[in-house]
Amino acid sequence: MKPTAAVYLDNAATTRLDPEVLDAMLPLMTEQFGNPSSIHSHGRTVRTAIEKARKTVAMLLNTSPAEIFFTSGGTEADNTAIRSSIETYGLTHAITSPLEHHAVLHTLEHLAKQGVIQLSLVNIDEKGHVDLGHLDELLGTHKGRSLVSLMHGNNEIGNLLDLNRVGEICRTHDAIFHSDTVQTMGHFRHNLQQLPVDFIVGAGHKFHGPKGVGFLYVNAERVKIHPFVYGGAQERNMRGGTENVYGIVGLAKALEIAYRDMDAHRQHITSLKSRMIDQLRAKMPDVQFNGDSGDVNNSLYTVLNVSLPASDMSDMLLFSLDIARISASGGSACSSGSNVGSHVLAALPALDAERGYVRFSFGKYNTAEEIDYAVETLVGLYQKELVK
Repeated sequence: MKPTAAVYLDNAATTRLDPEVLDAMLPLMTEQFGNPSSIHSHGRTVRTAIEKARKTVAMLLNTSPAEIFFTSGGTEADNTAIRSSIETYGLTHAITSPLEHHAVLHTLEHLAKQGVIQLSLVNIDEKGHVDLGHLDELLGTHKGRSLVSLMHGNNEIGNLLDLNRVGEICRTHDAIFHSDTVQTMGHFRHNLQQLPVDFIVGAGHKFHGPKGVGFLYVNAERVKIHPFVYGGAQERNMRGGTENVYGIVGLAKALEIAYRDMDAHRQHITSLKSRMIDQLRAKMPDVQFNGDSGDVNNSLYTVLNVSLPASDMSDMLLFSLDIARISASGGSACSSGSNVGSHVLAALPALDAERGYVRFSFGKYNTAEEIDYAVETLVGLYQKELVK
């Protein structure tokens, strides 16, 4: 049965704003309009809202409010952690993987091109797992302190990194460890009192909060960095610029809801992912799943990266789904609309370039009926191709 509304299965790119979040934001968009840097009552009211939001985020992550800094999103938070730590500590070596988000990969590649750092890429296996033995070797052979930047949950193939193991390796070599946690924030619980990381990041729009706002956690016991954005004393002298007040309040509310309802949402979303996997395997015998995304128990449960049988329609797959009113992605949404293929899939040694690839990513508002329709449509497209 065709759903009455368009089917949105691109939640790894962005998520629908939760109505509770909008309700929390509205007062800051209307009557509470003061500049939080002003000392009068209008300003103090708004400043109080920001600090309450900071305390909420810190409480949920089990850390101090002094270690949470609000940014314009995950990209700025990643850039702040990477560029500011390299500048502050005079680091000359960084390690990452070829599967990272471009916010990390392009930043480090630019710094390497400028001669600021030497960049090492850790080995990955055919499914996209980071070779932790090679990471240990890279850290051990470099003289001086290194920066390690490895994401917690891959936005395209759903692989999860063992943050504790990587953190322990980094501590052994006195390396600074930054992890892009944009895809797992709000979907997994992060206890920063126990997690051996120096920086993690979040972006509100990945967990049903507003776009254009994120945060950076800085482990104050291990690192102290210079600002990345200058121009004012905002964020305790760590980020210049008037704060996105209603965005910050919305982010905190969205994270609060995510933690409150996480178990129920995880169960619901995992059931949808399992439903799609089971149906695709039954109706398309040659279907495959990239990375760990086909393993519902050991992957980012919001992401399923599907590898489809080779056909002439592979290049038009997303367009055909869009005509059927199904929104999905061919990889990272940050590359949508370009002719450049997924750098994540291209880095996998076992990739078959002739096959079709589509990423479905799920959220709390998706339904079983939407999954059934997406599978029916996908199977129908390939059956038409085979009849030709």
